[in-house]
Amino acid sequence: MDIYVVKQGDSVDSIAKSYNIPTETLLWDNQIEYPYRLAVGQALYISDGNTVEGRKLLYTSGYAYPFINEEVLEENLPYLDGLKVFSYGFTLEGELIPPISDDAWMIGRAQQWGTRPILTLTPLGEDGHFNNNLVSALVRSHELQQRIIWELGRTMQDKGFGGLDIDFEYVLADDREGFAAFVGLATRVMNLFGYPVSVALAPKTSAEQRGLLYEGIDYALLGSAANRAMLMTYEWGYSQGPPMAVAPINMVRRVVDYAVTAIPRDKLSLGIPNYGYDWALPYERGVTRAKTINNHEAVQLAIDFGVDIRFDETAMSPYFRYWQYGVQHEVWFEDVRSIKAKFDLIREYGLSGAGYWQLMSLFRANWLMLNEMFYIEREWPVMERLDGADGT
Repeated sequence: MDIYVVKQGDSVDSIAKSYNIPTETLLWDNQIEYPYRLAVGQALYISDGNTVEGRKLLYTSGYAYPFINEEVLEENLPYLDGLKVFSYGFTLEGELIPPISDDAWMIGRAQQWGTRPILTLTPLGEDGHFNNNLVSALVRSHELQQRIIWELGRTMQDKGFGGLDIDFEYVLADDREGFAAFVGLATRVMNLFGYPVSVALAPKTSAEQRGLLYEGIDYALLGSAANRAMLMTYEWGYSQGPPMAVAPINMVRRVVDYAVTAIPRDKLSLGIPNYGYDWALPYERGVTRAKTINNHEAVQLAIDFGVDIRFDETAMSPYFRYWQYGVQHEVWFEDVRSIKAKFDLIREYGLSGAGYWQLMSLFRANWLMLNEMFYIEREWPVMERLDGADGT
């Protein structure tokens, strides 16, 4: 495996020739489409094209909405251990609110690929935002918890889910212990029926971290309560914030530094973003709202506007600026360099998983690189000849 950064004058043919690989391999691995244009500074995944077979050393999961493109889902599934269907809400009466789009087809498709379909439970209100009043009502009522867990179990059995993911954000500080207790109760009940339970955690850097996003999330209690925990190590750069990397590795490292002191490493997955943002400048708080784009759309923007892609060595993230209709834009996204930095961090800290928000667009090079970094060759058993007394 290698990573090549495009220079002025490069072409897909010249790059493929320099590595002695077929041009078709370079195009396929990096999802480069006709007319095969490149951006200066674009990072390309280079492989010899050989398939790695063996045992995967990393638990992989990712979130997806039921309206995901079928072809995109099909390409993602072979690399996933868990597909987290986003999402199911709930009412104060204990009823589950299913996704707007039917999810039966993606549950069935996951089962066909041997990927565990996972029901994601969120306290999303009718406005589509996390509602901490729903969280408070749930964690403070044992009767409501029983109803929700009953409905979860019935739905999971009826629809063929194989696990539960609890993704609660903006948990109030007063609900910290109650939330962990609910996760623990859900885990104990679900485990009786063979359903593992995972929990998504806001990216804290200390137990005492202040802020609505953090105070109700107790890493030690939740890590003990659930079977797995995923660190939501993204959204430093977010739609309503100032332009910056979505998951700067220096900030991600600080979260992992703290997480491993509170949660066993064999339970931890590192959250990885599969998207970027395009901000119109100048940024004005409360006014500017960045547009979400996928990683290939970002590269295409750089190509279309003839600008070089740069790389921030501190954040380990690619970015660039371009002008359109007299307005300057700033774009931050993920590429194979930034993804490799996150994989390297997983290996360095001995974490056991990677979790993706979200899988709605395909980033093929991510999976190819994961294959090369987290698979070991199958160890074939040595067959000894055992001669019987009669020589057979």
